[in-house]
Amino acid sequence: MTGFKNFILRGNLVELAVAFIMGAAFATVVTAFVEWVTGLMPDTTSEIFSTQEQSFGAFLNAAIAFLLLAAVVYFAVVMPYTRAQERYFPKEEPGTPDDIALLQEIRDLLAAQRGGTPGA
Repeated sequence: MTGFKNFILRGNLVELAVAFIMGAAFATVVTAFVEWVTGLMPDTTSEIFSTQEQSFGAFLNAAIAFLLLAAVVYFAVVMPYTRAQERYFPKEEPGTPDDIALLQEIRDLLAAQRGGTPGA
């Protein structure tokens, strides 16, 4: 069970799934917008501006659906995922990385051997 928890929380699996869902929803918004804009252009084969209101309604519906889906994904997936990741895999405390601290220690020791002031 620990291996599965590590697989889910350490990898980018959840981020990739969220990106796929949001990308598909945004594609619907873009498609509806394009249909609305192209509906504004006069068409010589039928009545001018015949589908204007219908296309705008579809675009508005797609935009609202996108926002609702984004809210659901954020509150139902992203927030719990972030909390679980912070709980099981806490981030390191800010500070000097170990390799930089070691290099600073070496620098101070070399300066002390030469008779100089450490940290200069």
